[in-house]
Amino acid sequence: MLWKETDYAGWAQVHKAHGQVARPERRTQLSRLMQETPAPAHGTRRSYNDSPLNDGGAAIDMTRMDKILGFDPETGVLDVEAGVQLGDLVRLFAPRGWVPAVVPGTGFPTVGGAIAHDIHGKNHHVLGSFGQHVLAVTLLQPGGKQIEVTPESDPALWRATMGGIGQTGVIVAARLQMIPTPGNGMRVKETRVAGFDAFLELLDSSEYRYNVGWIDGTATGSALGRGILEEAELSEAPDKAKGLPALPVPINLPGFALSAPTVKSFNALYWRKVPAAGRTHVMPIAQHVFPLDKLYDWYRLYGKRGFHQFQCVVPLENAAVLKEIVQKIARSGLASPLAVIKRMGEGRAGMLSFPREGYTLAIDFPACDKAETLIKALEAMTVEAGGRLYLGKDALATGDQIKAMYPEWEAWAAEAAKADPDGVLITDIVRRLQLREGGK
Repeated sequence: MLWKETDYAGWAQVHKAHGQVARPERRTQLSRLMQETPAPAHGTRRSYNDSPLNDGGAAIDMTRMDKILGFDPETGVLDVEAGVQLGDLVRLFAPRGWVPAVVPGTGFPTVGGAIAHDIHGKNHHVLGSFGQHVLAVTLLQPGGKQIEVTPESDPALWRATMGGIGQTGVIVAARLQMIPTPGNGMRVKETRVAGFDAFLELLDSSEYRYNVGWIDGTATGSALGRGILEEAELSEAPDKAKGLPALPVPINLPGFALSAPTVKSFNALYWRKVPAAGRTHVMPIAQHVFPLDKLYDWYRLYGKRGFHQFQCVVPLENAAVLKEIVQKIARSGLASPLAVIKRMGEGRAGMLSFPREGYTLAIDFPACDKAETLIKALEAMTVEAGGRLYLGKDALATGDQIKAMYPEWEAWAAEAAKADPDGVLITDIVRRLQLREGGK
């Protein structure tokens, strides 16, 4: 197996790494790697931070291990290698009446990455997190030991693996429980929302299985938190697929492209794209659940320095703090057009899983000193509200902050130490947050 010395980065392009990377195609190759030169693994590196990076060390790129291993069309149970992309599962299986139970806002993440971050989607309030629909996972641990883990066979290792950012072994394959769909479509209801309080009321009262809100991060005063709520259900395919094909962003845009006046004007126009009376239409599943895939390499919108995404979840009872966060963002003049709000349920599969019942806000900022200062203030407000930051997005928090948000981190660190006693799977995010120090 040849190693290639290369530069690589997280999706937001702020955190970068340099080192040896191997790309195995078969399990025998991967097994030999883990015996001779064990290293942490990554997929398509769609995490926005340093989660998939191992600067100065070795890493294993799992994207070539992307085979479908087996499928039961009666039960919807699917066996796949870890490098399979979620968007491909929608494309391949929706016409056969099945889709992944949980998908994020892009189809490019791999199954292994979805497990490592226990991702959530627009239906979290109904179906919980990705890991709750995983039936079994195959791990290769340092030294080449291969084990299949289920929630019943080793509950502690299972919960340390779901959302465990790859520290219990390289995820080789997984068995997933898909959910039925009547076709390759989604019936989407769009509602223009006047402000933050109205948004929360609509999210709380929604009876749809999928819901997500775009929020205008620049609006202030009585318009604070205005936006567009999208509620949806799986449906038969539309009579005619609409929409433009995905377009590339070929170059890094200059800073003025996302200046405050530009963003404010764009957001005002975007808010009005939905009629005041609302509208309902049917679209392909991927068009609705993967809105970020309309632009390839969209991180280039933020220029050479990249961007930060702040994503928090706060308990329902502390929604007032989230409103203060939105207000602070609006007054900063730093918001981008990409801002999302959702209602989350209780579902989470792992010790370091992000989801909890409450409201989650995710918003991008072009990377700059002012944005970092703002985000650190928002993170402090999240801690004060008893909320959490997402380990797939955070790039600026301290170890103490994260440990306070994840009370099971010591139990997780203990399981990681059992699986990887020599620390060869430690990645940049683990070092930055000192997550494997002091585990019991």
